[in-house]
Amino acid sequence: MNGTSEIIQIQGLVKRFPMGKGEFTALRGITLTFGKGEFAGLVGPSGSGKTTLLNIIGSLDVPTEGWVNVLGNSIGTLSAKEAAQLRKESIGFIFQSYNLLQVHTVYENVEFPLLLLKHNGSQRRRMVMDALEWVGLVDKEKSKPPQLSGGECQRVAIARAMVKRPPLVLADEPTANLDAANSHHILKTMETLNRELHTTLLFATHDDKVIGYLRRMIYLLDGRVDRDETVRKD
Repeated sequence: MNGTSEIIQIQGLVKRFPMGKGEFTALRGITLTFGKGEFAGLVGPSGSGKTTLLNIIGSLDVPTEGWVNVLGNSIGTLSAKEAAQLRKESIGFIFQSYNLLQVHTVYENVEFPLLLLKHNGSQRRRMVMDALEWVGLVDKEKSKPPQLSGGECQRVAIARAMVKRPPLVLADEPTANLDAANSHHILKTMETLNRELHTTLLFATHDDKVIGYLRRMIYLLDGRVDRDETVRKD
């Protein structure tokens, strides 16, 4: 494990969902820890539990059994308001489908997380332009998503996730809709931000392009940890 302090602690995590008259067990006794500054991935086939685990770490869902502690917060005991506050202040999300506001400019999309925090206009301007510089899109600040390529849209999504400099960013299949060239550009950008800002990045993926960049891979199979491997050390 990279980093000096654990920011995610998971012990005996079980997650079940109702299904018909019974239930489906998506996660079966997951125990993991992640340290500050990791560049790690949850790897496995569709249905292995990657997204479910990522959603619980991101406080979008709660454990059925076991416990999950993220940045000092026990996910299963947070109120909806407290979970929203944790996401707002400390977690960035990057989605497969970008989830950009189509009628707003690139600048406005990246600024949006800051409007939920107490930053004045000049602070927001500086932070947004820093984030656009990180992803190489300063010249696109007045463009709107329909005017951008898929790769540019995902770079906007990265800037939006990183603009508040969160300690944790969760990325769910972030390159699934991109070609190889754009995928590598995106991943190099994320790798640089991880190194320079010491942000912990955790991916859910089965994309070989992403896997090639990871420094740690947790292989999930049928809701269990099959292997946990450190593959690269800085």
